[in-house]
Amino acid sequence: MTARLLDGKDLARRIQQGLRARIAELPRPPGLSVILVGADPGSQVYVRRKGEVAHRLGLRHEQIDLPANISAADLAKQIRRLGDDDAVDGILVQLPLPSGLDPQAAVAHIDPTKDADGLTTTSAGLLAQGRLGLRPCTPAGVMALLADANVPLRGARALVIGRSLIVGRPMAQMLEQADATVTVAHSRTIDLAAEARRADIIVAAIGRPRFVTGDMIRDGAVVIDVGMNRGADGSLCGDVDFDAAALRASMITPVPGGVGPLTIAGLMANTVTASEARQRR
Repeated sequence: MTARLLDGKDLARRIQQGLRARIAELPRPPGLSVILVGADPGSQVYVRRKGEVAHRLGLRHEQIDLPANISAADLAKQIRRLGDDDAVDGILVQLPLPSGLDPQAAVAHIDPTKDADGLTTTSAGLLAQGRLGLRPCTPAGVMALLADANVPLRGARALVIGRSLIVGRPMAQMLEQADATVTVAHSRTIDLAAEARRADIIVAAIGRPRFVTGDMIRDGAVVIDVGMNRGADGSLCGDVDFDAAALRASMITPVPGGVGPLTIAGLMANTVTASEARQRR
């Protein structure tokens, strides 16, 4: 079996086309403000890509660069200032933050109506209750990719590997709300390989290069690789051993070009949705 590639780039382009039409109907362009603390090379790349997409869509975008040694109080002031700015519809604090800054404490200062990353406790609560709200961008992108590929979720056995607040936990909730039977695994799961071999859908988000090997995947499974790891030679790889997994899976996402573009598309979608709600008010 040779797996079908799930092209996140193509789907992200189609999502962005729909966003352009929505933006054109607004009295003013949506405003997205991104806070980057420190000079982490990976974060700088991600923030630059987000800015490029925002500009292409016609959003009012600003990047706020802050020193790595900024105090938690001063970071909070910056976030709250954006919350008070009527021209700002979406706020994102780029994670991870430098050592000494608590990411959850920082996110807590974001106005929930401007939560472009879908990570505030308000957004988490709305998701947990199955109510409309701003969703975490990466899990929402995975759900969009599964829907676009017509992957049946009702009754499917889904395994989420990883339990972070950004990906793993909200991913499990979204799959469960789509009527999948969900198992959440992590680094301390006993016989994780056996859990994986039972799964119809595997979402790997554990942050370990090529952690999911080919012999962990049953024939015909759908494999979604959320990981983004950089090797010693500078090359990128996911949490899945792609070459081995592609021989057994029915569908698989590449790294890069799979889930990543949809994360950025989700950020733009949340900003536009937030802007529509605020401008209607």
